[in-house]
Amino acid sequence: MIARRSLLAGGAGLLLAGCDRIVQIPAARKILFAGEEMQRGLQRALVDRAALAPEYTVAQMSPVFRSNGTRDPGTPEYGAMVANRFADWRLGIGGLVATPLSLSLADLRALPNRRQITRHDCVEGWSAIGQWTGPMLGNVLKAAGVSERARYIVFTCADLYGGQPYYESIDLIDAFHPQTILAWALNGRPLDVAHGAPVRLRVERQLGYKHAKYLMRIDAVASLTGIGKGKGGYWEDNVDYDWYAGI
Repeated sequence: MIARRSLLAGGAGLLLAGCDRIVQIPAARKILFAGEEMQRGLQRALVDRAALAPEYTVAQMSPVFRSNGTRDPGTPEYGAMVANRFADWRLGIGGLVATPLSLSLADLRALPNRRQITRHDCVEGWSAIGQWTGPMLGNVLKAAGVSERARYIVFTCADLYGGQPYYESIDLIDAFHPQTILAWALNGRPLDVAHGAPVRLRVERQLGYKHAKYLMRIDAVASLTGIGKGKGGYWEDNVDYDWYAGI
Protein backbone atom coordinates (compact mmCIF):
# COMPACT_ATOMS: atom_id res chain seq x y z
CA MET A 1 0.00 0.00 0.00
CA ILE A 2 1.03 3.55 -0.61
CA ALA A 3 2.92 5.28 2.17
CA ARG A 4 0.04 6.99 3.91
CA ARG A 5 1.85 9.90 5.55
CA SER A 6 1.23 13.60 5.62
CA LEU A 7 2.27 15.46 2.49
CA LEU A 8 5.18 17.84 2.97
CA ALA A 9 5.17 20.97 0.85
CA GLY A 10 8.57 21.77 -0.63
CA GLY A 11 10.02 24.20 -3.14
CA ALA A 12 10.09 21.62 -5.92
CA GLY A 13 6.66 20.20 -5.09
CA LEU A 14 5.49 17.26 -3.05
CA LEU A 15 7.93 15.19 -1.06
CA LEU A 16 6.32 11.85 -0.29
CA ALA A 17 7.41 8.72 1.52
CA GLY A 18 7.40 5.05 0.50
CA CYS A 19 5.48 4.30 -2.68
CA ASP A 20 4.69 7.98 -3.22
CA ARG A 21 8.24 8.83 -4.22
CA ILE A 22 7.40 7.76 -7.75
CA VAL A 23 5.06 10.73 -8.24
CA GLN A 24 8.13 12.96 -8.22
CA ILE A 25 9.12 11.49 -11.63
CA PRO A 26 6.96 13.24 -14.26
CA ALA A 27 7.33 10.56 -16.95
CA ALA A 28 6.51 7.72 -14.57
CA ARG A 29 3.58 9.65 -13.14
CA LYS A 30 2.18 10.26 -16.63
CA ILE A 31 2.32 6.57 -17.44
CA LEU A 32 0.93 5.34 -14.12
CA PHE A 33 -1.80 7.92 -13.71
CA ALA A 34 -2.97 8.63 -17.25
CA GLY A 35 -6.43 9.86 -16.39
CA GLU A 36 -9.23 8.49 -14.27
CA GLU A 37 -11.92 8.36 -16.92
CA MET A 38 -9.70 6.66 -19.50
CA GLN A 39 -8.50 4.20 -16.87
CA ARG A 40 -11.99 3.40 -15.64
CA GLY A 41 -13.45 2.99 -19.10
CA LEU A 42 -10.64 1.31 -21.03
CA GLN A 43 -8.92 -0.90 -18.48
CA ARG A 44 -12.09 -2.16 -16.86
CA ALA A 45 -13.51 -2.92 -20.30
CA LEU A 46 -10.44 -4.85 -21.43
CA VAL A 47 -9.73 -6.98 -18.36
CA ASP A 48 -11.75 -9.90 -17.09
CA ARG A 49 -12.99 -8.50 -13.80
CA ALA A 50 -13.92 -11.99 -12.58
CA ALA A 51 -10.46 -13.44 -13.21
CA LEU A 52 -8.50 -14.59 -10.17
CA ALA A 53 -5.20 -13.06 -9.16
CA PRO A 54 -2.35 -15.61 -9.17
CA GLU A 55 -1.97 -17.62 -5.98
CA TYR A 56 1.29 -19.11 -4.77
CA THR A 57 2.66 -21.92 -2.63
CA VAL A 58 4.04 -21.69 0.88
CA ALA A 59 7.52 -22.23 -0.57
CA GLN A 60 7.12 -19.10 -2.69
CA MET A 61 6.24 -16.80 0.21
CA SER A 62 8.59 -13.88 0.78
CA PRO A 63 10.92 -14.35 3.78
CA VAL A 64 10.00 -10.83 4.90
CA PHE A 65 6.74 -9.05 4.13
CA ARG A 66 7.70 -5.44 4.68
CA SER A 67 5.30 -3.07 6.35
CA ASN A 68 4.49 0.08 4.45
CA GLY A 69 2.18 3.02 4.55
CA THR A 70 1.07 4.04 8.02
CA ARG A 71 2.86 1.88 10.55
CA ASP A 72 0.83 3.04 13.55
CA PRO A 73 -2.19 5.40 13.55
CA GLY A 74 -0.77 6.83 16.77
CA THR A 75 -4.06 8.16 18.14
CA PRO A 76 -5.16 7.67 21.77
CA GLU A 77 -8.24 5.82 20.55
CA TYR A 78 -6.22 3.36 18.51
CA GLY A 79 -3.67 2.97 21.28
CA ALA A 80 -6.47 2.00 23.66
CA MET A 81 -7.70 -0.64 21.22
CA VAL A 82 -4.21 -2.09 20.93
CA ALA A 83 -3.87 -2.15 24.72
CA ASN A 84 -6.99 -4.28 25.14
CA ARG A 85 -6.13 -6.45 22.14
CA PHE A 86 -9.00 -5.03 20.11
CA ALA A 87 -11.62 -6.51 22.42
CA ASP A 88 -13.69 -3.31 22.08
CA TRP A 89 -13.05 -2.81 18.35
CA ARG A 90 -16.11 -3.01 16.11
CA LEU A 91 -16.36 -2.89 12.35
CA GLY A 92 -19.46 -1.00 11.30
CA ILE A 93 -21.23 -2.02 8.08
CA GLY A 94 -23.73 0.58 6.94
CA GLY A 95 -24.84 2.99 4.27
CA LEU A 96 -27.19 1.53 1.67
CA VAL A 97 -27.82 -1.77 3.42
CA ALA A 98 -30.94 -3.44 4.76
CA THR A 99 -29.35 -4.51 8.05
CA PRO A 100 -26.49 -2.43 9.47
CA LEU A 101 -23.94 -4.59 11.26
CA SER A 102 -21.42 -4.09 14.05
CA LEU A 103 -18.89 -6.92 13.98
CA SER A 104 -16.25 -7.74 16.56
CA LEU A 105 -12.94 -9.33 15.70
CA ALA A 106 -14.28 -12.58 17.13
CA ASP A 107 -17.31 -12.29 14.84
CA LEU A 108 -15.09 -11.99 11.77
CA ARG A 109 -12.88 -14.88 12.82
CA ALA A 110 -15.97 -17.05 13.35
CA LEU A 111 -17.17 -16.53 9.77
CA PRO A 112 -16.11 -18.87 6.96
CA ASN A 113 -12.60 -17.67 6.19
CA ARG A 114 -10.58 -17.78 3.00
CA ARG A 115 -6.82 -18.31 3.09
CA GLN A 116 -4.87 -17.14 0.07
CA ILE A 117 -1.21 -16.66 -0.79
CA THR A 118 -0.97 -13.69 -3.11
CA ARG A 119 1.44 -11.03 -4.29
CA HIS A 120 1.26 -7.43 -3.07
CA ASP A 121 2.32 -5.07 -5.88
CA CYS A 122 3.32 -1.52 -4.96
CA VAL A 123 3.49 1.34 -7.47
CA GLU A 124 7.03 1.98 -6.23
CA GLY A 125 8.09 -1.20 -7.99
CA TRP A 126 8.47 -3.75 -5.19
CA SER A 127 6.38 -6.84 -4.54
CA ALA A 128 6.02 -9.38 -1.72
CA ILE A 129 4.15 -12.66 -1.44
CA GLY A 130 2.25 -13.44 1.75
CA GLN A 131 -0.58 -15.54 3.09
CA TRP A 132 -3.75 -13.69 4.13
CA THR A 133 -6.70 -15.03 6.10
CA GLY A 134 -10.15 -13.52 6.51
CA PRO A 135 -13.80 -13.70 5.47
CA MET A 136 -14.81 -12.70 1.97
CA LEU A 137 -16.05 -9.12 1.90
CA GLY A 138 -18.87 -10.20 -0.40
CA ASN A 139 -20.28 -12.56 2.23
CA VAL A 140 -20.26 -9.80 4.85
CA LEU A 141 -22.04 -7.45 2.44
CA LYS A 142 -24.61 -10.12 1.62
CA ALA A 143 -25.34 -10.52 5.33
CA ALA A 144 -25.96 -6.77 5.55
CA GLY A 145 -28.15 -6.79 2.44
CA VAL A 146 -26.62 -4.26 0.04
CA SER A 147 -29.23 -2.13 -1.73
CA GLU A 148 -29.65 -2.23 -5.50
CA ARG A 149 -28.91 1.51 -5.44
CA ALA A 150 -25.37 0.96 -4.17
CA ARG A 151 -22.51 1.26 -6.66
CA TYR A 152 -19.44 1.58 -4.45
CA ILE A 153 -18.07 0.36 -1.13
CA VAL A 154 -16.24 2.94 0.98
CA PHE A 155 -13.71 2.04 3.69
CA THR A 156 -12.99 4.34 6.62
CA CYS A 157 -9.86 3.73 8.68
CA ALA A 158 -8.39 4.52 12.10
CA ASP A 159 -5.42 6.55 10.86
CA LEU A 160 -5.92 10.28 10.42
CA TYR A 161 -4.79 12.75 7.78
CA GLY A 162 -5.37 16.40 8.48
CA GLY A 163 -7.49 15.31 11.42
CA GLN A 164 -9.80 13.22 9.23
CA PRO A 165 -9.92 9.41 8.87
CA TYR A 166 -8.17 7.85 5.90
CA TYR A 167 -10.59 6.48 3.29
CA GLU A 168 -10.62 4.36 0.13
CA SER A 169 -13.26 2.77 -2.12
CA ILE A 170 -13.88 0.04 -4.68
CA ASP A 171 -16.82 -0.88 -6.89
CA LEU A 172 -19.18 -3.79 -6.37
CA ILE A 173 -17.38 -6.02 -8.87
CA ASP A 174 -14.21 -5.90 -6.78
CA ALA A 175 -16.19 -5.99 -3.53
CA PHE A 176 -17.81 -9.31 -4.45
CA HIS A 177 -14.68 -10.81 -6.03
CA PRO A 178 -13.87 -14.07 -4.18
CA GLN A 179 -10.31 -12.94 -3.39
CA THR A 180 -11.42 -9.67 -1.81
CA ILE A 181 -11.27 -10.39 1.90
CA LEU A 182 -11.21 -8.66 5.28
CA ALA A 183 -7.86 -9.99 6.39
CA TRP A 184 -7.14 -10.41 10.10
CA ALA A 185 -4.04 -12.63 9.74
CA LEU A 186 -0.80 -12.51 7.76
CA ASN A 187 1.31 -15.64 7.39
CA GLY A 188 -0.78 -17.49 9.96
CA ARG A 189 -0.53 -14.85 12.69
CA PRO A 190 -2.92 -12.06 13.68
CA LEU A 191 -2.03 -8.78 12.00
CA ASP A 192 0.39 -6.62 13.93
CA VAL A 193 0.03 -2.85 14.12
CA ALA A 194 2.44 -2.18 11.26
CA HIS A 195 0.46 -4.40 8.89
CA GLY A 196 -2.96 -2.91 9.67
CA ALA A 197 -4.32 -4.57 12.81
CA PRO A 198 -6.90 -5.63 13.56
CA VAL A 199 -8.31 -5.91 10.01
CA ARG A 200 -7.29 -4.68 6.58
CA LEU A 201 -8.75 -4.97 3.12
CA ARG A 202 -7.17 -7.30 0.61
CA VAL A 203 -8.43 -6.60 -2.90
CA GLU A 204 -6.02 -8.75 -4.86
CA ARG A 205 -6.85 -7.46 -8.36
CA GLN A 206 -5.74 -3.95 -7.37
CA LEU A 207 -2.41 -2.22 -6.68
CA GLY A 208 -1.31 -1.96 -3.06
CA TYR A 209 -2.62 1.51 -2.29
CA LYS A 210 -6.20 0.26 -2.58
CA HIS A 211 -5.67 -2.20 0.31
CA ALA A 212 -6.94 -0.05 3.19
CA LYS A 213 -5.51 -0.77 6.66
CA TYR A 214 -6.94 -0.27 10.18
CA LEU A 215 -10.55 -0.68 9.05
CA MET A 216 -13.27 0.90 11.17
CA ARG A 217 -16.28 1.29 8.83
CA ILE A 218 -17.54 -0.08 5.54
CA ASP A 219 -20.36 1.77 3.78
CA ALA A 220 -22.29 1.02 0.60
CA VAL A 221 -22.95 4.23 -1.35
CA ALA A 222 -24.58 5.22 -4.62
CA SER A 223 -21.95 7.82 -5.51
CA LEU A 224 -18.47 8.93 -4.52
CA THR A 225 -19.66 12.53 -4.42
CA GLY A 226 -19.22 13.82 -0.89
CA ILE A 227 -16.57 11.21 -0.05
CA GLY A 228 -13.50 13.35 0.53
CA LYS A 229 -13.08 15.46 -2.60
CA GLY A 230 -15.15 13.07 -4.70
CA LYS A 231 -12.51 10.86 -6.34
CA GLY A 232 -13.01 7.96 -3.97
CA GLY A 233 -9.82 7.83 -1.94
CA TYR A 234 -7.32 9.93 -0.02
CA TRP A 235 -4.50 9.56 -2.54
CA GLU A 236 -6.85 9.88 -5.49
CA ASP A 237 -8.14 13.16 -4.04
CA ASN A 238 -4.80 14.61 -3.00
CA VAL A 239 -2.14 13.19 -5.33
CA ASP A 240 -4.22 12.30 -8.42
CA TYR A 241 -3.67 8.57 -8.14
CA ASP A 242 -6.12 6.69 -10.33
CA TRP A 243 -9.22 5.44 -8.58
CA TYR A 244 -9.13 2.22 -10.59
CA ALA A 245 -5.77 0.55 -10.02
CA GLY A 246 -6.54 -2.87 -11.48
CA ILE A 247 -3.76 -5.31 -12.30
